[in-house]
Amino acid sequence: MYMGYGYGYGYGADLAYLAIIVISLVLGLATQAYIKSAYKKWSKVPASMGSTGAQVARRMMDSEGASAVGITSVAGHLTDYYDPRDNRLHLSEENRTGGSVASVAVACHEAGHAVQTATGYFPIRVRTALVPVVNLAQQLWAVILLLGIFLNMAGLFQLAIVLFSFSVIFQLVTLPVEINASHRAVEYLKSTGTLVDERGARQVLTAAALTYVAAALVSILQLVYLLSRSNRN
Repeated sequence: MYMGYGYGYGYGADLAYLAIIVISLVLGLATQAYIKSAYKKWSKVPASMGSTGAQVARRMMDSEGASAVGITSVAGHLTDYYDPRDNRLHLSEENRTGGSVASVAVACHEAGHAVQTATGYFPIRVRTALVPVVNLAQQLWAVILLLGIFLNMAGLFQLAIVLFSFSVIFQLVTLPVEINASHRAVEYLKSTGTLVDERGARQVLTAAALTYVAAALVSILQLVYLLSRSNRN
């Protein structure tokens, strides 16, 4: 199997591959700009009841079956996440102690992940099961791809595509997990009257979700590209 270098160009000069790089950069910059803009806007609008992000997230988890989850701080800006390994929300200081619409929206989104885990939400169980496989695949696929190209071995090239496919599957499974966590957050905030403006929470969380959509789209394009190269050669 010949991998295409005899056609007068390598991957670096392949217009389709360059297009994917450009799309990736544009989507990445656009989504990051949008989430920063949305967060900045709604971080200036206070949520009602004077509660901090951590306090509202605590109440949400206590009321929805995740009372055993702890809350701690993490350095950085918009670095918030839920880690099932230590069963804690890791909230940036601005969202842990802040009381803005943006702060409580982000904190409750992460609380939504904790509730998903506590209640056995199926997509998050699938994503958790995929983590070790995806970690291994991400470490190996590019190396195997290059070996397949330089050694002119079709089997290695196809194995690299299979390994990369696990990353694509992981990102696709991540989409409903993120969307559901945001839905849980907004519904909780609505039901408790925590928000002054529901639109603000939705805008912040939609902006965050678009980063996952963009990443999934780019990965799908990369997979299609690799499959087309495999079929062509």
